[in-house]
Amino acid sequence: MSALEAIVREKFSALDTPTALVLPGGQRIGSPQARLTVHLNDMGALTHVATGQIGRVAEDYVEGRVDIDGTMRDLMASAAALVGDDPTRGAPHGPWRWWRGLMQRGKSLKRHDAEADAKQVQFHYDVSDEFYALWLDPRRVYSCAYYREPSMTLASAQEAKLDHICRKLMLREGERFLDIGAGWGGLLLWAAEHYGVRATGITLSKNQHAHVNRLIEQRGLTGRVQMLLLDYRALPEDQPWDKIASIGMFEHVGAAMLPTYFAKLWRLLRPGGLLMNHGITAGGTRNAQLGAGIGDFIERYIFPGGELLHLSHVLREMAEARFEPLDVENLRPHYARTLWAWSDGLESQLARARQITAEPVVRAYRLYLAGCAMSFEQGWISLQQVLAARPSGVVHEGPMRGAQSAYPFHRGYIYRP
Repeated sequence: MSALEAIVREKFSALDTPTALVLPGGQRIGSPQARLTVHLNDMGALTHVATGQIGRVAEDYVEGRVDIDGTMRDLMASAAALVGDDPTRGAPHGPWRWWRGLMQRGKSLKRHDAEADAKQVQFHYDVSDEFYALWLDPRRVYSCAYYREPSMTLASAQEAKLDHICRKLMLREGERFLDIGAGWGGLLLWAAEHYGVRATGITLSKNQHAHVNRLIEQRGLTGRVQMLLLDYRALPEDQPWDKIASIGMFEHVGAAMLPTYFAKLWRLLRPGGLLMNHGITAGGTRNAQLGAGIGDFIERYIFPGGELLHLSHVLREMAEARFEPLDVENLRPHYARTLWAWSDGLESQLARARQITAEPVVRAYRLYLAGCAMSFEQGWISLQQVLAARPSGVVHEGPMRGAQSAYPFHRGYIYRP
């Protein structure tokens, strides 16, 4: 038995989920009553299993060097236990840390010009609308749901999330509302139909742009709602918006571009207006992506150009842009549950998914959805809703003297019927 095989045997014996590994020659390592079996078609993958590089094992699976028998939940339970190092651990301290930071900033800038961002977004979102429809809710809301009640379905929890955001933003009839990175139009249309706003959404996805414009016409919202194929940097600033939402967007912006991003939002928002910045944040304070090969897998197969930042970094950049943070809510477990619902939905439609798109894409998304669910459960990544205002500079009279925005400085307004 090789040293690597011995390491794997020891690790597998300690797993709570009975797991086995089958080598290319047929030799079996691990539990004889395994609920989860990993088949190696290439001995090179053994190193990745032994060292806990689960992102590299995921790459092996997508490329056909590994096959898996078992549920995604069992797979992720074993994967979490096999990780060798803390995936949220950042770069070590030392004399070269400043140089690594400078190089990372240069790389981030290069990856996030307008042309690069468009290609990266289209790589992910233009896979196939029909593919996403297999496992998203009917509104195709592709962001963290809000399970206000434990018994909620995915669809009802997504509607609860849309309404939660609209309430936090205090949307009022006739207000000008901007949704940056509007996806398949869930929030855009909800805000227009339930709160009477005049809504504008932007996306870089051609599929999403066409889909939402069809919905606008079908629902008789032409003239009140528009969806533009546009980069946020190209938005005109001559007529500021009353309220702005950025849902699942700033993860694509990149660390080096955050000052530009928030400065642009500041100029787009009227004085006293409100901004909702909702997105995935890092579990660690120094890691731009997850370790153990997880971040590299997501960069290559799912979200090229995506970067994770800790909440503290996001708040600092918002403050530098002169926004006043008003309310921060952590929805991390909600996203774990959302992702498991998406994962279960895809697992129930695998045959159809393989008809719609290529096998490597199906394999990548199987691991991506379940792996992200596990990562949120572990606290390796998080989801934060940050409500902020552009202060008006005017000291308001009344019970909340000095508010300088529409925000009432209490949470009761969000939850009132």
